[in-house]
Amino acid sequence: MYEIPRYTISLVRERSVSVEDHVIRGSATARDIVAPMFAGLDREQCVMLALDAKHKVIGSNVVSVGSLSASVVHPREVFKPAILMNAAALVIAHNHPSGSVEPSPEDHALTHRLVKAGECLGIPLLDHLVLGDEGAFFSFADHGVMKGAMS
Repeated sequence: MYEIPRYTISLVRERSVSVEDHVIRGSATARDIVAPMFAGLDREQCVMLALDAKHKVIGSNVVSVGSLSASVVHPREVFKPAILMNAAALVIAHNHPSGSVEPSPEDHALTHRLVKAGECLGIPLLDHLVLGDEGAFFSFADHGVMKGAMS
């Protein structure tokens, strides 16, 4: 006889980040919210913002911490916390410690994978931001890469 383990899944609140505005109205608002999360980092890091139906930020999660030039991000790590937070949509962002905001081919491939995953799950990816030096950023939505993205 085999016994199947039963699990309980829970979401644990860690710490909060203070922001001026917690409603995503565009890429600049999203950048303003995530930029403090990347301050002083010497490695790539990817975070996701979970949003409610009115694009109010309901939570964030560090999806991946990488090296100086790369961070491995998989859709399951992006969407798992989004599902647990009952997100209606999400935004992801990562930093380039080099300071350049030019997205890599891997950044483009990841964006397309996450858009497809979001369509399957009913949790659309609204934008993917690449943050660089001194407030510079690249928005996939602003560059017309996102399907059904915010303006």
